[in-house]
Amino acid sequence: MARKRMRALPALALASVAAIAVGCAPGQLEGEGDEPQDVQTLAPEDFAGLALEYMYFTDGPDEEGTRQLIAEFEEEYDVTVELEILPYADLVTSTLNRLSGGNPPDVVRLTGLTDFRDDLLVLDPYLGEDYREQFLPGPTSAVLNDDDEMIAVPSDLTMNGPFINVDLFEQAGVEVPTEWTWDEMLSAAQEVKEATGVPYAFAMDKSGHRLSTILSEYGTYLLHDDGNALDIDRAEAALQPIVDMMANGEMPADFWLGSGSRYQGANEIFLAGETPIYLSGNWQVAQFVENAQFDWTVVPNPCETECGGFPGGKFMAAFEQSENPALAAEFIRFMNDAEQQETFVTVGGQLPTRVDLSESGVTYPDEAAQEAMDVFLADLVDTPEEGFESNGHPAFSASATALVDELSTVVAGQKDLRTALTDLSAEIDALVEETTS
Repeated sequence: MARKRMRALPALALASVAAIAVGCAPGQLEGEGDEPQDVQTLAPEDFAGLALEYMYFTDGPDEEGTRQLIAEFEEEYDVTVELEILPYADLVTSTLNRLSGGNPPDVVRLTGLTDFRDDLLVLDPYLGEDYREQFLPGPTSAVLNDDDEMIAVPSDLTMNGPFINVDLFEQAGVEVPTEWTWDEMLSAAQEVKEATGVPYAFAMDKSGHRLSTILSEYGTYLLHDDGNALDIDRAEAALQPIVDMMANGEMPADFWLGSGSRYQGANEIFLAGETPIYLSGNWQVAQFVENAQFDWTVVPNPCETECGGFPGGKFMAAFEQSENPALAAEFIRFMNDAEQQETFVTVGGQLPTRVDLSESGVTYPDEAAQEAMDVFLADLVDTPEEGFESNGHPAFSASATALVDELSTVVAGQKDLRTALTDLSAEIDALVEETTS
C-alpha cells in the first residue's frame, strides 16, 4: 500500500535522568542442600548445554526482535531457548494451567503480575539488589513484592495518547494543537466531524487503560498503594462527556457494547478515516506508518487537573519452579541490557524502561515512527507517578475490567453514570481485599 509521511509536531523536551552503568552478569549457584550461595558473577560458559522455555505473546513486529535476541543469547551462552507463542487471550489461562500441573515455563512475558505473584522467582539473589536501579522508578514499582524484592523486570513501556487525522483537520480548517484541555479536544473533534461529514468525532479502544487515561487527566485513579483511590465526583466529570458522545452518535456506542468485557481496539475505525481523533497507544504506530492512507500525527494528551497519559507495559518474569532458575534470571538480564532492550523497543515500536535509554533516547527505524514515539516519550515525563502506582496495583487488572463493565451499563441505558461509579467503587474495595489479603 501507499504510505503517506506523518507530519511532525513539536514534542516536549524529555526530562533528564541519571545514567546507570551496567556491570557484569551476576547470578546464583545452588549450594549443598539446595541452599543458595551468595550472589556470584557467572560467565556464559557456566550455562553451556542448558535449556529454557520462554512463553510469549506478540503485539506484531516485536516477535522479530525477540527471535533475533534469542538467537544471540543461544550463541553467546551455548544454550537452547524454546519460544512458545500463545495468543494474548490464552496466555494467563495456559500459564496457570501449566503452573498448577507442575510444569510452568521458565520465563514468561506478562502484562500484569497479579495472577502469578506468589509463584514468581525473586530475582535479587541472582541479579543483585541494586539491579533495579537500572530501570525507571515508575515501572519498577510494579515489580516489587511485599518484601521489596524484585520478582520481574519491566521490559517495555506503553503510553496512551491521541492520534490525529491531519487531513480531516485541514479539510475542516481546524488547527491541530500541540496542547489543549480535554474539553478543547472534544470540541475540536466535533467541529471537524460537522465540517467533514465523517461518522464520528472521537473513538477510543474499549479498555480500562484508556479510560484510566481520562481519569488521570481529571486527577483521579482506580487505585493507589493503600487501595481504592476513585474520586467519584472527578470520575463523573471525566467520563460524562464520553457517555454523552456515545448517546448522540459522535462516538461509536455499538463498538463499545459489542464485545462484552473483552478489550477491543478502534484502530480500524481510525484507519478507515471515520474519526478525526483516536485515543490509543504507541503500539499502533507501526501499523499506521505502514497502512494509513492519510496524513496523521500524535499529539500530547490533553490536560485538565493533570497532564500526561496513563502507562502500561510488559514484564519478563521467571517461576520458582524453573529447573534452571539461574539461567532464567540471566536470560531476563540479557534481554533487558541496554543494547538488547534498545533493539527490542525499536523493532517492536515500544518505549524503553531503562534509565540510560530514557536519558539518551532511542532511534527508531522510520522518521514517522520517531516523531510519534518522541511525543509519547515526552508525555511519559508528564505522567503522574500515581498512574504507575495505580497500574502496578495487584487489583488493577480486575478493577479496570470492572470499570469497562460499569461504563457499558451506562451506555446501554441500564444505570446512570454516578450509580455505576458508586457500584464500581464498591467493587474496587472488594477486589483490593481479595488480592491483598
